[in-house]
Formats: sequence, structure tokens, C-alpha cells
Amino acid sequence: MSKLRSVRRGAGDAAGDDLRAAVHFSESGQIWLHEHRMLLVHAEAQASLRRELIDTLGLARAQGLFTRMGYASGVRDAELGRRRAQELTDQDAFMTGPQLHTLEGMVQVTRVKLELDRLAGRFFGEFTWESSWEGQWHRHYYGIHEEPVCWTQIGYVSGYASAFMGRSILFQEVECSGSGDSLCRIVGKPVEEWPAEVAARYSAMFDREPIAEQLLDLQTQVAELRATIGQQEKLPSDMVGSSPGFRAAYQLLMQAAQSEITVLLLGETGVGKELFARTLHQKGPRQAAPFVAINCAAIPLELMEAELFGVEKGAYTGALSSRSGRFERAHGGTLFLDEIGDLPLPAQAKLLRVLQEGELERVGDQRTRKVDVRLVAATNVELQERVKEGRFRSDLYYRLSGYPIRIPPLRERKEDVALLAKAFLEKYSAKNGKKLRGFTDKAKRTLLAHPWPGNIRELQNIIERGVILAPSGTRIEVNQLFSSIATEPPREFGLGSDGDLRPGTPEAGRRLCEAVLNGVMTLDEVEAMLLETAVDKARGNLSSASRMLGLTRPQLAYRLKRLHEPAPGPAPDDDPPPDEP
Repeated sequence: MSKLRSVRRGAGDAAGDDLRAAVHFSESGQIWLHEHRMLLVHAEAQASLRRELIDTLGLARAQGLFTRMGYASGVRDAELGRRRAQELTDQDAFMTGPQLHTLEGMVQVTRVKLELDRLAGRFFGEFTWESSWEGQWHRHYYGIHEEPVCWTQIGYVSGYASAFMGRSILFQEVECSGSGDSLCRIVGKPVEEWPAEVAARYSAMFDREPIAEQLLDLQTQVAELRATIGQQEKLPSDMVGSSPGFRAAYQLLMQAAQSEITVLLLGETGVGKELFARTLHQKGPRQAAPFVAINCAAIPLELMEAELFGVEKGAYTGALSSRSGRFERAHGGTLFLDEIGDLPLPAQAKLLRVLQEGELERVGDQRTRKVDVRLVAATNVELQERVKEGRFRSDLYYRLSGYPIRIPPLRERKEDVALLAKAFLEKYSAKNGKKLRGFTDKAKRTLLAHPWPGNIRELQNIIERGVILAPSGTRIEVNQLFSSIATEPPREFGLGSDGDLRPGTPEAGRRLCEAVLNGVMTLDEVEAMLLETAVDKARGNLSSASRMLGLTRPQLAYRLKRLHEPAPGPAPDDDPPPDEP
């Protein structure tokens, strides 16, 4: 090395001065600690790299990586400590590591207790750390962490102590500034003196996981999943839903689409049974043939058989001409019998014969006609109860119930309310030539809180009413959706007259929890309410508001920025999707 200059930082003890004298800056751009080359790195840049690795590798992998890095650095510094042990006592020589740790800018180390005997292999050490760069920057980026976060530093001191003692020494943080403590406190002793689970975790930190192989394996799995997803058909444009109940019913429907099995759709009035039946027809091999629907509850009893099976001229008074029934019109396609529980008993007997034999006779005719029809039936009543009451034939029931699909009511599909509301909003806005910006927050909450006794049909009608009443360019309000007689808006949850959440009101807290769990409010809304109330109470002072909430000022500023940023997706004038009511 040429033209080396020693760096001294004022007066101190002889050992400290000796260590500082071991640090040299070379005009050739090299920094040396004794005979080891060092680097001077910006703490903020190192913290940014640390954050990127955590976000990329995950917390556990990043912790292992930084612990190993620190361990390797501690082992290197232990060489100087062991060299100085020839001139100093074991304790003074060991303190070379903590002094170097401080000198390198990692943390300020203070000895609390140190007992060691290199020959006997006995060791116990307790130290405090102040101004930990890892703790400070981890809190800056991620807030207070549940577990200690000074991974590089704990790796350093473990590596240093292990190399110095010639046996595995493990240090653990019992307090950490990154976990909300005022400073960091570490305790070290031989690995075997720690509980087995702690020692196992320590060993796991030094297992170098083959990330490249795992990434290749994951890429293969993702490709297979994408291929599988690509093979799955997307929902038709008029089928809207993502809730588990809806998805389960739709999957059952799709599994039956390519077969000829008779499907029985079960569900309350207004859940969309006819839409399911039409989708079954469109996804099956009969899609090019007719789809014919009939509501058995809407046809007079005396005309039911004629509607289903057709009628010959003169069969009864008023039969002025022969005409085909619904079965003949659906020949080659699908016949949908809605509300089949209301089918009269005589018609049930004829229906059973058609299903079994594939032929029918018109009313007033003795000639049989062959028909090829796939039957889809639907009901909103319990057919088994009607069988017990003698109002429905048991043999027909067993013929129809081979493949039942239950369509859940809308109150069990809370996840789908916002999706359906948006779809109906787009449909009726286009139909009425209006451009609306969506729903107000209170309207969204009311839509989620409503029990929907009329199911999707009721929601559809309510959205159409709102579109008609709302002026173009505005958002639909609660009173434009619901009349005052029809429904009651959900209960409001305030913060009290002084805007404070008081811990002495457990009932209010329970109501707030129920509101979130029942879908009246979302966690994002609760967070927004807390943030805005704290800022208002602090009169706009973010530092004061952050202290109220137990956050740092950067964390509060970030949350407020995210709260007020427009969501990605539609342009500002478009309707933001009402899936975050």
C-alpha cells in the first residue's frame, strides 16, 4: 500500500486507539482494517438493498441471507481479536469485536456482562446495542415488527464469538428497537445451552437453500396451472359471480353440460334458475337447437297439458286449430320447466311417460309423436315434502332429482353483490343513455347490508330504479335505490361526539366488529375512518396523529397517500367498481 493515512477519532482508551489506528484509507481508493479490505457503504443504500431482498425473497429467506453475511464478517474480525489475545486478557481481547462493530458503524455496543474461558470453552455474554441501523431502517420501511430484526448484527456477533472461542456460540436478541423497544439487548452462550428449538432455528439459518431449483420448479407449476386455467371456460357475459357457492353451482352445471342427464335446479325465486338453464343449453351439444321455457305456475291447470304436449283441433271448446306443444317446439333442443312443483298430477303422469319413452300424444289425439328433448326442471319448493303430501309423484321426483344443483340465494353471495350491481349499472346506464359515476359509499354499504329476499331479480330492479332516478354524471344515492318504505339503511357507526374511540364502550366495539364481519363496512373503511379522525383530532399535525395511532410519521403519510390515491383501472369519470363498499 502506498501513502496510507491513519484515521483517528479523538482520544480514547489505548485499545480503542489501537483499533482505530488499524483502519486506513488508501489514495488508490481502498479501505483497510488491518489486512482486510473494507467498504464504506451508505446506510440508506444498504437499507434499500435489504428491503428489496426482503420483498423479493420473503422474510425468512432474507433473514437467513443477512445472518450468514453478518456471520462471515464476524469470523473475519475474530482473526484480529484472536491475534490481540496474545497481548491482552481474554475478556479485553474479546471486546475487539464489539469495538470493531461500533467502529464499522453498525451499532454502539455496551457490555453488560461477559464471562468466558477459552480453554474450558465456557462463555456467557450480555450486551446492549444503541442506534442499530437495521432496527431503525426496518421500522422505517415496515413499522414495528413482532420479532427481532437485527439479523446482520446478530450474525456478526455469533460468528465473531464462535471464531474467537473455537466453538459454536449463539447470540439472541431479547430486546430489539425494531420491535418497539428503546434499545437492543443480546445474550450469547454455547448453542447446546439454548433450548433445542432455538438451536434448530439457528442451524436452519445456515442452510443455503437452492433458490434457483425451486424457482424452476415453481415456474413449471405455474405453467401447468396456466394451461389448466386456459382450458377452463370463462363465465358467460351474463353470468356474474365469484363467491364459493356460485362457483360450486356453476362447476356442477358445466360438468353436466355435455351429457344428456336431466338437471334439477333448486333455489329461491329470483336466484337466476332460468339463466343457469340457458347457460347449460348454450354450453351443450344442443346449442344450435331451440331452447323453450315454460313457467308451470303461470299456466292455468286446464291448459297445462295442451301447452306441454300440444292439442288437436276440436279437442275441447276453443280448440279451433291443431298446434304443437312446448315439447314439440323444443325437439332436438332443451325444454326448461320452471316451478315444476306446481305441475298438476295428470300432467305429471304424462310428463313421466314422455321422459321414459321419448314420445307423446297431443290432447284429443291418439297418434304418438317422437320427441328428442333434454329436460331441465327448476323449483323453489321442497319436492320431497310435496311427495309426502301426495301433491307430486314420487316416481317423477326420482326421475328428475338425479342431478340436483342448488343455486345459493343472494344473501349467501355477499361477494357477488358488488359485481352484480356494477353489471346492472352498466346495462341500464347504456339502456337509458346515462353516464353515471357509480354509487355513493352509503349506497354501497346499504346494498351489502340488504337481506335481498327477492334475490338477483330484486337487485336488478333496484339498480334499474336507481339509474332512472339519478341525474347523469352523478353517483346513485341510497334514496334513489330504496324507497323509505322498502328498506331501512344500515346503522351508522360513529366515533362519539368528540371523535374519539373510547375503550370503555365495548358494545360499540362489538357493533363495529359485527359491521365488518357482516359486510356493512370493510377493513379499508375502518382504517380510513381511524386515520382521518386522528388527523382531524391532531388538527392536521401528522406527527401527533401518528403517535395516537402507534405509527411512525412516514407510515401514516404513506397510508394517507394510499387512501387518497385514485384506484388504478377506469378513468376518473368512469364508475369505480363497487366491490369495496
